Amino acid sequence: MSPLTTSIPNSHVSEAMLPRAFRVVSAQEETSDTITLVFEPSDGRELTFRPGQYTMLYVFGVGEVPISISGDPRRPEILVHTIRAVGAVTRALVGMRAGDVVGVRGPFGAGWPVSEAMDRDVLVVAGGIGLAPLRPVLYEAVSNAGGDGRVSLVYGARSPSDLLYRDEFTAWKETFGLDVQVTVDVSDRGWRGDVGMVTGLLTRVPLEPGETVALLCGPEVMMKVVARALMSVGFPPEDIHVSIERNMKCAIGLCGHCQFGASFACWGGPVFSYAAVADRWQVAEI
Repeated sequence: MSPLTTSIPNSHVSEAMLPRAFRVVSAQEETSDTITLVFEPSDGRELTFRPGQYTMLYVFGVGEVPISISGDPRRPEILVHTIRAVGAVTRALVGMRAGDVVGVRGPFGAGWPVSEAMDRDVLVVAGGIGLAPLRPVLYEAVSNAGGDGRVSLVYGARSPSDLLYRDEFTAWKETFGLDVQVTVDVSDRGWRGDVGMVTGLLTRVPLEPGETVALLCGPEVMMKVVARALMSVGFPPEDIHVSIERNMKCAIGLCGHCQFGASFACWGGPVFSYAAVADRWQVAEI
């Protein structure tokens, strides 16, 4: 059986492969190489999504890349992506300004287990650009402010200038009651916060094994280290979820570039429970 027949129905293949035109509404610089673009659909049709899903962004004449959605799920009339320039397509996207048009396919993929998480305490651990795919979860948490569950964000970046969404930290913490802990690898003269790995901040947040869902996104080495640290204090691997965005090309399980053991990151993921991937995650080059 081909990958296609195990992922998406054949009747929907043509629709899934056909991009819709979206126009850039605004462009906000986040860091020296990262920008947040806000799009609106040229055809007026809203794009609903779940936190953790992604779209395929097509720059005409350049190519296509998968980018996780970083906007508010409660605002389907706009599409928000935070993009770091690492290749030809992402460099073209980072260079876009209001009025430019891209092609959009999606949304695709399995999202974060938000419904399950919001009934319990939530621990969000992000590294660098990994905060972007988790930002919709924080928006959901904000919309549920006042609930019984506690929401903690532990976020790390290389330097203060590499931190995303710094203007939102205060609102998340002081207005909506989220526990926000931020650290950097290397400080600068104006930094007054923590310096070190994100694992050093885990002791500051409530960790209740069995009562907390952990959502991790960032460099794979960071996610592995954090997952092991959580399991060492009693977290079951089923309560730890990671985003594995590997070599996704087609988004429908057809090309096979993102095959991860028996799964496809584009269709079965990019969000997986640690229990589902722990065995293969330890194998080099898989």
